[in-house]
Amino acid sequence: MELKNQWIDGKFILPRLLQWVNLRPEESDRTLLMFAFYTTTSIGLRWVEDSTVALFLNEQGTDPLPWIYILSAAIGIVLVSVYSLLQRILPLRSVVVAIAPCMVVPLVALIVLRWHVSYLAIIAIFVIRLWVDGIYVINDLNTSITANQLFNIREIKRAYPIISSGILIADVISGFSLPLLVEFVKLDQVILVGSLLIVIGSVILWYLTLSYPQAFPEVRQKFIQEAEPRKRRILSGSLRRYALLLFAFFGLLQVIGVFIDFQYLSQLRINFKDTEIAKFLGIFSGTAGLCELAMQWFATSRVLERWGVFITIGILPVLVTILLPIVPPLLGVFPTTEAKSLFWGLVILKFFDDLLRYTFVASGGPLLFQPIPEKIRNHIQTLSGGIAEQIAGLTTGLAILLTIWLTSFFELVHLQYWVLIIETVAIAIICLGLIWLLRSQYVNLLVLSAGRGQLNGAYVDLRTFKLAVVKALGEKSTEADKHSCIELLSQIDPQGATEVLAPLLTKLPPSLQSQSLQVMLNCGANPAFTPYVNVLLEQISETSSPEIFALALRYIWFAQTNPDLRELEEYLHPRHNSLIRATAAALVLRQGTPTQKSVATNTLRRMLTHKIEQERIHGVKALQEVVYLQALRIYIPNLLRDDSLGVRCAVLEMIAATQLEDYYPALIKGLHYKSTRITAMGALVKLENEALPMLLKVATNLHKPEVVRMYAWRTIGQIPTIEAVEKLWWYLDKSQGTTRDHILRTLLKRHQKEGIDSFTDRLIEGKVETYIKEELQLLGEIYAAYVDFQEQTETYATYIGFKSQDIPRNHHSVYNILDICELLQRALLELEIDIKERILLLLKLLYPVDKIQAAAFNLRSASPKNFARGLEILEYTVDLQCKSVLLDTLDKRSPEEKLQSLVEAEVVQYQQMILSDRARSLLRIGNLLSDWCLTCCFYFAQVARIRLTIPQILEALHHPTGLVREAAIAYLYVASHRVLLEVLPQLKDDPHPLIAAQVKELIAKYQD
Repeated sequence: MELKNQWIDGKFILPRLLQWVNLRPEESDRTLLMFAFYTTTSIGLRWVEDSTVALFLNEQGTDPLPWIYILSAAIGIVLVSVYSLLQRILPLRSVVVAIAPCMVVPLVALIVLRWHVSYLAIIAIFVIRLWVDGIYVINDLNTSITANQLFNIREIKRAYPIISSGILIADVISGFSLPLLVEFVKLDQVILVGSLLIVIGSVILWYLTLSYPQAFPEVRQKFIQEAEPRKRRILSGSLRRYALLLFAFFGLLQVIGVFIDFQYLSQLRINFKDTEIAKFLGIFSGTAGLCELAMQWFATSRVLERWGVFITIGILPVLVTILLPIVPPLLGVFPTTEAKSLFWGLVILKFFDDLLRYTFVASGGPLLFQPIPEKIRNHIQTLSGGIAEQIAGLTTGLAILLTIWLTSFFELVHLQYWVLIIETVAIAIICLGLIWLLRSQYVNLLVLSAGRGQLNGAYVDLRTFKLAVVKALGEKSTEADKHSCIELLSQIDPQGATEVLAPLLTKLPPSLQSQSLQVMLNCGANPAFTPYVNVLLEQISETSSPEIFALALRYIWFAQTNPDLRELEEYLHPRHNSLIRATAAALVLRQGTPTQKSVATNTLRRMLTHKIEQERIHGVKALQEVVYLQALRIYIPNLLRDDSLGVRCAVLEMIAATQLEDYYPALIKGLHYKSTRITAMGALVKLENEALPMLLKVATNLHKPEVVRMYAWRTIGQIPTIEAVEKLWWYLDKSQGTTRDHILRTLLKRHQKEGIDSFTDRLIEGKVETYIKEELQLLGEIYAAYVDFQEQTETYATYIGFKSQDIPRNHHSVYNILDICELLQRALLELEIDIKERILLLLKLLYPVDKIQAAAFNLRSASPKNFARGLEILEYTVDLQCKSVLLDTLDKRSPEEKLQSLVEAEVVQYQQMILSDRARSLLRIGNLLSDWCLTCCFYFAQVARIRLTIPQILEALHHPTGLVREAAIAYLYVASHRVLLEVLPQLKDDPHPLIAAQVKELIAKYQD
């Protein structure tokens, strides 16, 4: 019974309660303490506010209300400024804990003054009314800042609705208790009782700051900001615009509230007197609080997660725009007086304003500050959420006074209500526009705050750019910078690069001369620039700069229409540098007479068979420019086996340059070796579409090494043809697992090179979304297997726990099963990570790469705040139909929760299976599993004595990975000796040495 009770308490009731309120166990303690603090403080504030409003309206009426708004706003600005200053000069913990008790002291002093100095009673209640508004501002700001310190951007969506529901609980408790309380205690004494509760709430907050010291640094904010000036400068532009929008938005929301509050209190003063006002306020607060509480606990966090913060906070201005002009007139059709219909209409509007303001807006507001860097977030939140509201209150008070004066002056008092309505609706519409602007900058600022933003290229003015290149090459800067400058010029204006570089040849250092000549040759030799190259030839020596001399020689002869090759014959003499001899021989073979070609061929033959490595390399490179190789082809096989890596790489380049089809297999073979891989890739890319069939054959051959297949896909991605891209997309549709990873990375690199940030094609978007759904379905299978193994092995472990004294430790049916189950579960979770990475790669095809890259970078972070920022970036970037379940899957939830989310979204269907059936189910999708995961499945089937089908076993025996084949053999050894004896002869020549040894040992065993 005790175990049963623990199971109910620990595994059923608490998780179920947390699920109802959309909260997670790791967030519950912080949320509960924040909730207790805010509820206690809010109850006290509600008692103080309602009592003060009743006293004020009874003694002074509604005429001073506009002045109350103006003066309370002025006081609020001062208080918020002081609060902001305190954050800079004091540790945050001291500020958030001490601010509420300090605000209560003047309140108590004013009540005592009201009791003992009768002629100051009216002034005291006026000041109390102002001071209570100031306490509200500081308390809400304090709570919001504290919550932002304790929770990250995703946690706060779930936790803050619960925390902010404290004021709703306060509405219910204080609302229904106040009518009873005023029967026994005077209204001004209720203010003292409320002040005591505010102090108790501060004590709870003090305990909270001690429990979570990491969230409240002891270092003063001023020092933190001074320590990171550069970061603030980087974000200053975007941050300033975003902060101004926040400032305006929160200010206008306050304007809407003040307009409605003024009309509501005016009608309240007309219809009630004295304590009746306090009782009505209490009942109204209690009733509204119950509705707000239900919405806050069971709807707000879910609405925020599903619809996002911007739609959620936009509901208030939308309803104000719709309801404010029509509700009072609609009520006028009922048999009531016009005054009563206006009163109840404003009560309804006030109810909806409070309902949405203290649920959706209160919970969503702090989220808007999350993209702001943590070090300056509190300061901006103080300004936007504090000073902006007070300035708005001051402005609204002046607007109300002006409206009253104008309607009285023009004798239009009867239209005063409609004028105020028009002003309120106009403000609400402006609010909606600000929400749209905020949303447009929200994700960009998140990306910047994640530190992963990237600069995009811009259009270049070629004339200005060329002048800048000339200036940069002439200045005293590093050669690396000048190399980059020439490279950039060749990419941006390849046709005009010669015009810039030719006049500078003699002024550049040798390394830059070589690069410039190569760029000029790539652009095509132009006779107009040969004088510059001739001057360079006269200045350099072939012994000191053979590479530059050879390039200049090639440029001059290529630029001539009918060159005199007799001058080149001199350079074929052995006394010249090998590079110059090879260049001259190649040029003669292209354009010479038969006699000249014979001499050049003999020169190259001697170089190709020379003992010196450099001679052979230069000879092979010269062959790249030779049109016919009939006499020299016989040397290629030996050169491919040459001891020198440089020679072998040069041969691969030559094969591609001369399109020697007989030797194309050598290029594919070059992909298999790390030393020649890069050269082979470059050579295959030069072949373009001609290389596609060979590369696809390697890339799709699962028995080829994984690294070779990966580089084959990369090579296809570098081929600059439409056919290559079409092949990648075609195979992306047919591929699975790691092959899909390789193709995706290849496509993304290709698109990045071509400047494609994301696709807007609906067809491609539909395909990619289908791929994502396929990955989610695979995740569903993984979670289903994990959950089944987890639950059933826990039950099994509990069972054997009672029997362990009778079971030896090495008994395979007990402990080995549990060990293999644990390995299999780990393999499933590792496979989950791979699939998530693949999903992020797919998202990069549809959305800006910098945003998805920033999200992926943060999702890999161990910091909860960074991880939450990554999810938030995805939420406001992705607009797929499966976005909700996708975010749930990427989130740090348990496999059980993720499986439930996938089932609810109808991505997968789940039915619990026994372990044997679940293992067979996994093997049926073995081609989607990782090699290690598939291996663990066979080992589990072995120790658990699970019967598998012959096709499943044979498929594993022919698996390209030796680890899987080894596991399949081990399974057969236990499951079926007959089948094992049949397949052993076929496996004795396995290329994997361990499997060959295993098979040899088994054959010897059975022969004995």
